[in-house]
Order: sequence, then C-alpha cells, then structure tokens
Amino acid sequence: MLKKKGKGFTQGENDLRITKIGKVLRKYRLDETLQIFNVLKGDMSFIGPRPESMELSEWYEKDVPFFAYRHVVRPGISGWAQVEQGYAAEVDGMKVKLEYDFYYIKNFSFWLDMLITFKTVKTILTGFGAR
Repeated sequence: MLKKKGKGFTQGENDLRITKIGKVLRKYRLDETLQIFNVLKGDMSFIGPRPESMELSEWYEKDVPFFAYRHVVRPGISGWAQVEQGYAAEVDGMKVKLEYDFYYIKNFSFWLDMLITFKTVKTILTGFGAR
C-alpha cells in the first residue's frame, strides 16, 4: 500500500498489490525491462536519470531546488543514482539522488555509461543493491 511518509509516497515491504513473482521481478529489477520499448521509441535511453511519476515530479519541482535540471538529458532505465544510492522516496533522499543525477549530467561519457551498465548488470545478477 502506498504510504504518505514525509513529502513522498513509499510502498511498504508487505504491499499486498505485489505478487510473489512481482517481488522476485522487483528484487532483481526485472520489472524495468518493459521500458526497453521506450528506448526503442526514443523516449528513453538505457542509461540516464530515472524518470519520476508525474505526481512526484510536481512535488519535487516545488520542494527540491534545480530538480527540473535533471530533464536536460533523456531519462534512462538505469542511472548513476540507482547504482550508487538505490531508491529514494523522501525529499531528503531525492536531494541526494539529485546530486548523483547532476554528477552524471556533468560527467556524461561513454566510460561512465559503461560503469553504470556494469553495476546495473551486477545488481541484476546478484540482487545486491536492488530496492
């Protein structure tokens, strides 16, 4: 169930909407694989700042300075913030995530994308760092 916590919504670990299969898919971040269609359409890239829901984006744009700047690059399935921090559902966590997103934008390179790809594959294979 979505819980309002601070200034964001978080899903409890025992969210009844998530099936056993869904928990496995989420643990290894395989629930994100359908976004490959968005990559093929050109709406997303494999690597870049993760998109937020419209509701959270509106909140963060009001509460987190420079949040909208992360939209200067195409959103990605995985990103520097995800492999370094994981998920952030609170404004304070979003501020840290935003620092990682800005680092990615400022230091964008083939090698940084390769490092993120490597860390993403490692997370998928081991489940370590996922959610």
